[in-house]
Amino acid sequence: MKIVFFAHPSFLGSQSMPRFVNMLAQGMEARGHKVEVWSPEAYFSNIPVTKVKKWLGYMDQYLVFPRQVKQRVKKQQEKVLYVVADNALGPYVPLIADQPHVIHCHDFLAQRSALGEIPENVTSASGQKYQEFIRRGYRKGKNFISVSEKTRTDLAEFLLNPPLRSEMVYNGLNPSYQLASPAESRSALTAKLGINLEAGYLLHVGGNQWYKNRIGIIEIYDQWRERYGLSLPLLLIGEAPSAALKERYERSPYKNEIHFLTGVQDDTVRQAYSGATVFIFPSIAEGFGWPIAEAMASGTLVVTTGENPMLEVAGDAAFLIARKPFEKEKIKQWAADAAAVVNKAVSLTDIERQEAVTKGIENIQKFKAADALDAIERIYIDVFKDKAN
Repeated sequence: MKIVFFAHPSFLGSQSMPRFVNMLAQGMEARGHKVEVWSPEAYFSNIPVTKVKKWLGYMDQYLVFPRQVKQRVKKQQEKVLYVVADNALGPYVPLIADQPHVIHCHDFLAQRSALGEIPENVTSASGQKYQEFIRRGYRKGKNFISVSEKTRTDLAEFLLNPPLRSEMVYNGLNPSYQLASPAESRSALTAKLGINLEAGYLLHVGGNQWYKNRIGIIEIYDQWRERYGLSLPLLLIGEAPSAALKERYERSPYKNEIHFLTGVQDDTVRQAYSGATVFIFPSIAEGFGWPIAEAMASGTLVVTTGENPMLEVAGDAAFLIARKPFEKEKIKQWAADAAAVVNKAVSLTDIERQEAVTKGIENIQKFKAADALDAIERIYIDVFKDKAN
């Protein structure tokens, strides 16, 4: 079977989506399929300007690339399965809607925001039009694979008619996340980072997206330090802090023990997971929430939001907190309540901690990479052979 994957352009600088496409492409090649990856190239985007850079990128994505796709589809000498690797690539779906195709769906947060459903993330008028453009595209699709039940439920709400297929397949967890000695990981990080982490630390891994709630992490940390008198440092691995996050950090009385780590290597991230006392993941929303599984695979206790899809990942193996409220006057009490949960996890006895770690390891067995690729391949083959496509 020949498979063509539609991917985001490299000039957008995304990290997670290229990894996802590579996982699919390499997995299908290893299973004997012929694979090509199509994505927009930078033509207008290479023009050295800044004010209209985004719009030049749109020209490459939605003017140049569709013309290229139409020509390439016509030239195919054999039957092809077209796989759109992200529902955000919806504008490309009409180009191959009459061919065997599958659309992978990760999340609909931008779509919901554009419709005013998420007050934490207000979308501009142009952004609303852009999301409508995306929605018109993927609604032409017939076969979908979602990364979580939450995403599959959201998809059903956005489609105008029931699709031929709407499947759910959890992505496979990167096998490099494994149990390691917390003491050894802390010693290695202490030497590498120049921060004394020997007694443990609280950890978060994630970007500055609004739904990651990094400001909320500092709010929880401040309440935990103030109320319980413990002094473990806080590590935030990911992007450099946004202006708003930096401002909140400056107001923390414990800012000298809050450390932002950017541009770190994968081995450092793995060590950070395995050495952490508690991993804090208080997301407001997610498409999935992979860091939860990564932390559990590394033998780390997880504190996360008690809503889907975080619950889908965490199962009954995490310590749960409420979703951060939108109302400012309620945030301090939310942070105090969450800090109590963090302290409960920090204060476990050695036996209790080991039981919680074992529970997490058992929970993440449902996220095996080979199983995910096998399930996806079966769906691809069914779609490819289905005469209705």
